[in-house]
Amino acid sequence: MSNRLEGKIALVTGGSAGIGAECCKRFAAEGAKVVAGDMNPLSYEAENVEYIKLNVTDTANCQQVVDEIIAKHGKIDILVNNAGITRDALVQKMTDAMWDAVINVNLKGVFNTTRIIGPIMMQNGYGSIINISSVVGEYGNIGQTNYAATKAGVIGMTKTWAKEFARKGANVRTNAIAPGYVMTDILKTVPQELLDKFAALTMLGRLGQPEEIANAALFLASAESSYVTGHVLSVNGGMRL
Repeated sequence: MSNRLEGKIALVTGGSAGIGAECCKRFAAEGAKVVAGDMNPLSYEAENVEYIKLNVTDTANCQQVVDEIIAKHGKIDILVNNAGITRDALVQKMTDAMWDAVINVNLKGVFNTTRIIGPIMMQNGYGSIINISSVVGEYGNIGQTNYAATKAGVIGMTKTWAKEFARKGANVRTNAIAPGYVMTDILKTVPQELLDKFAALTMLGRLGQPEEIANAALFLASAESSYVTGHVLSVNGGMRL
């Protein structure tokens, strides 16, 4: 174990399970104090990971959570915008409720947390913002108009914030990770034959593990990526949809 994030304070949205949970555990193992913001309690126990209830679609709640973290820890060095949901359907069958739910969590949620925390990082002169996008945001996918729109939007926001938050000499970096199909709870309901098909689409011939996305997030959170900003890191096993 090293200490690449020693002394850092991190907020990971959607940190109770899946990719978010692995990011929390990985960051904590590297010396960070991590706040896992989620609607659901933690599905694990890890030293230096604390839970806070967070609804990313609620602007007032986001502000309250940030205020609590600043009051307790004095700063936020790392923000991982990981919270996300799916509501899949072909476009002609996609309801307003399905569209709105995904837009609110996956797009507005990222906007809500970052518009509060980004300027704080800028004022402090340091920070790393990591937005979890998706291979679907890069290439699209049948039945995921809403999800693809949000994940493509996350890439657009990432590139914009890389420009905005680095103004005035602030060392605030904003990057995105675009995972391929990763074995999280979302995929546990997918039939095995489809999972096998997804795996066959990758150069490596397998699906990803949440730990592998967390490793990419660790790189972007640490000083090892000090000259990387505005970048989309594809972690997809060489997948093309």
